[in-house]
Amino acid sequence: MTVFEATTSPGESPPADAVAPRDSSADAPTSVARLNGTIRDFVARWNTVWVEGEITSWNVRGGNIFARLKDTRSDAQISIRIWSSVRPRIPGDLAVGDHVVAAVKADYFVKAGDFSFAVSAMKHVGLGDQLEKLEKLRLQLRQEGLFDPSRKKRLPFLPHVIGLITGEKSDAEKDVHRNAELRWPQVRFRTEYAAVQGDRCVPETLAALARLDADPDVDVIVIARGGGDPQTLLGFSDERLVRAVAAASTPIVSAIGHENDHPLLDDVADLRASTPTDAAKRVVPDVSEQRALIAQLRSRATTRLTQRLSHDIAQLEQLRSRPSLRSPDPIIESRSQDVWLLLSRGRDTIRRQHDAAGRATSELRASLRALSPAATLSRGYAIAHLDGGVILRDAADAPAGSGLTITVDRGSIAARSEGEIEEAPVPRSG
Repeated sequence: MTVFEATTSPGESPPADAVAPRDSSADAPTSVARLNGTIRDFVARWNTVWVEGEITSWNVRGGNIFARLKDTRSDAQISIRIWSSVRPRIPGDLAVGDHVVAAVKADYFVKAGDFSFAVSAMKHVGLGDQLEKLEKLRLQLRQEGLFDPSRKKRLPFLPHVIGLITGEKSDAEKDVHRNAELRWPQVRFRTEYAAVQGDRCVPETLAALARLDADPDVDVIVIARGGGDPQTLLGFSDERLVRAVAAASTPIVSAIGHENDHPLLDDVADLRASTPTDAAKRVVPDVSEQRALIAQLRSRATTRLTQRLSHDIAQLEQLRSRPSLRSPDPIIESRSQDVWLLLSRGRDTIRRQHDAAGRATSELRASLRALSPAATLSRGYAIAHLDGGVILRDAADAPAGSGLTITVDRGSIAARSEGEIEEAPVPRSG
């Protein structure tokens, strides 16, 4: 509720927003906003009422509906607004000229000064209780998510076997077979006949659906019948059938009636076809279209392959035109000269190293020979060994009678010690 507060000074006339409509005068008028706000606050206290009338205009703008209702016995009319949030709760086939009953609540728009009524519910006058229940069931199933597009199954691109539920010897059966076979001659059908109206419609359709859904060869199921009045189509809005279709594992196409017919089966099926003929066209692809598509893809693949080969050939020619590939002999000759020089240098290096190693080996051999006991023996020296191979270094270690082995430059001789010989004094020079 809008609150207007006076901000006047003593002796001044109050602003228009501060004057209530009931207190207004020529000297102290109220404002348009204050007047409209007062009307709106008054109207807002009215309760919702049910009103009967005829729809005389019906305009959809931005998801909302702006319409007018005319009294059935006089020229009195009211403006009504149906917001987009309310549209799912009203029949979808309402149109100008329909006789309806609507639940409306008064609404006054302050900015434009327009008076209208917001609709919260609407139904046809004379609509049977059964059809009214169907609309409530439609709303319930939608709230449960059975109509959610995310739960709908994708149809196979090319079904090998199509399950068909329809009336025996019906036009719908002929339409589906003829149009499907025209599009793809090799398609096969498994047809289950069921009553398409009356008391036997629902149980026979449920049984046929169960048999086809259990068949692993069936890729998609079409439920088809011709058009009819709402009463004859009631079986395809039965809750049992709708829930069975929702629970089926095989994709299901609804082809019930004509374009304007709309049983609940259309909402829960994985695909809604406007007619049986439309179902046949949407279930199987057109062989001529697929052949044209294959020819187009082949042409594109050939073009791409030709372009790729031309590009690779051009690159190969570019590589072959380079000097290194066009005339490789000079490069090979220059490299062979480098190899010959490196080989000669390597041989010289190895020869010098071999000669140096030979000289070093000769020097080592001479040093070893100089230090070898054999060289000492060759100069006339001998080595005395006791038994056991011990070299005799002290004459006291070989008392008289000890066996000795004397090794000279060439061979060894056996000897026996006569004892230690006293050394003769060395004569001194005079």
